[in-house]
Amino acid sequence: MASNTRFMNPPAIAKPGGYTHVVEITGPARIVYIAGQLGLKPDGSIAGDFRAQAVQAFENLKAALAAVGAGWDDVVKLNNYLVDIKTNLSIYREVRDKYVNTAQPPASTTVGVPALARPDALFEAEAIVMLAK
Repeated sequence: MASNTRFMNPPAIAKPGGYTHVVEITGPARIVYIAGQLGLKPDGSIAGDFRAQAVQAFENLKAALAAVGAGWDDVVKLNNYLVDIKTNLSIYREVRDKYVNTAQPPASTTVGVPALARPDALFEAEAIVMLAK
């Protein structure tokens, strides 16, 4: 993680579970935006159920991070889209916590959606990454 990154949960805001309210970047940095990743395997087929799709999407994010020399500690913002959020939220959190730095989790938004771009897709995640120049 870049030394110019600070994770904060202001005491005036309820303490979050699994994410950070504020991530501040100061000084020179490189910003990387990673497009939404579905649970698509390298051959383009969709992984199985929600859990399999979430794991594959996080593996795809991991590969995208590696492509720019980054790791999960460099992720400052995650946006997540879940079909059937009531059923799948706990599974998502379990999968996410195997990837992100749970001691300093990124700022995060998780939204329940009726559908994604592919009719068989159940999960999508996108990330913003900050790296020292």
